[in-house]
Amino acid sequence: MAKAKKKSPSSIARNKIARRNYDFIETLEAGLVLVGTEVKSLRQGQISFNDGYINFKDGEAWLVGIHIAPYDHAGHLQHDPDRSRKLLLHDHEIIKLQAKSEQKGLTVIPVSLYFSNGKIKLQIALAKGKNVHSRKEELKRRDIAKDTARQLAKY
Repeated sequence: MAKAKKKSPSSIARNKIARRNYDFIETLEAGLVLVGTEVKSLRQGQISFNDGYINFKDGEAWLVGIHIAPYDHAGHLQHDPDRSRKLLLHDHEIIKLQAKSEQKGLTVIPVSLYFSNGKIKLQIALAKGKNVHSRKEELKRRDIAKDTARQLAKY
């Protein structure tokens, strides 16, 4: 009998601004509580990570500030596109993230959304915000690396 192959997660969306504005300290995978029209809309890739972040309230983690567009063919039973969505994490993970996010300069942000074994998962990260100076330095380093690669490719 052959073993079933594990499917690699297929990406739905990434928070592109997160890598630019934050340094990731630790990442975790979390499940999401969604309604049916949200899942169908996510399958079409209709999500925006604009100002999304993770909020902790009453021992639970909530995804706030994420816009999942309404599903076109849902009829009159539509979901609220900007509602807060509960994250499915273990209690010890919530306590640890909440304690670390209360430290000065640390926050928990959504990084990417993907399918894993038919379920929608959210990768979240404990992150520290970059200041403007360090972002400019990173851009300079990247430009210098590109220039040297071009120069080496000529020879």
